[in-house]
Amino acid sequence: MIVIPAVDILGGKVVTLVGGKPGTEKVSLPNPREVALDWEQKGAPMIHLVDLDSAMDRGDNFDAITSILAKVKVPVQIGGGIRTTEKAETLLNLGASRVVVGTKAVTDPDWLEELALSNRHKIVLALDLKDGKVQVKGWRESSSRSVKDILDRTEGLPLAGVLHTNINVEGQAAGIDADSLAEFVAMCPHPVIASGGITTADDLRKLEEIGASSAIVGLALYAGTIGPEVWSVKE
Repeated sequence: MIVIPAVDILGGKVVTLVGGKPGTEKVSLPNPREVALDWEQKGAPMIHLVDLDSAMDRGDNFDAITSILAKVKVPVQIGGGIRTTEKAETLLNLGASRVVVGTKAVTDPDWLEELALSNRHKIVLALDLKDGKVQVKGWRESSSRSVKDILDRTEGLPLAGVLHTNINVEGQAAGIDADSLAEFVAMCPHPVIASGGITTADDLRKLEEIGASSAIVGLALYAGTIGPEVWSVKE
């Protein structure tokens, strides 16, 4: 299992939010490109970029993202407000190794299928869960579709993976919900990228045991409760 640092951008700054809510920043850093380059220099195997403004329909951070893509040499995975084929493929053409799609993929499974088949192993489906329900539109609304229904529709698609974010524990530095993630991994037909609540190296070992293929870590890396020596986790 590999560990991937999160670079979440809001208003041109790198932030960590509690439950994805603006105004709850625990970290605020002014230069996203420098942050991404710093993680690369510290040995990160990949960078996970999220455009929070785009996810919340509050504009975008396209310039910052293209600046990072132009400089960072490790693979970059990008999410946040990617709801058209044009935007997804523009980011891939600019150098993103993967794009993460959530809202549009959940509400329009035919679109997800078409996008995945046209961009094999470059599309990650994001399923952001709060109290067991899939959230869309920047975590502001709940989808009527069940997790099982969504995953069943992806059977056989050439996805790069499924990003599972547990909003209930996101950004709280209180540890993971291992039981709910284990249920998700057992249900999911694709590699699972885990996110939410990862606070210590012990959390990472639990994720490895559960079967996650990778883990996205934000606050714990910025706060130093997890250090860059754990980019690759073994049981």
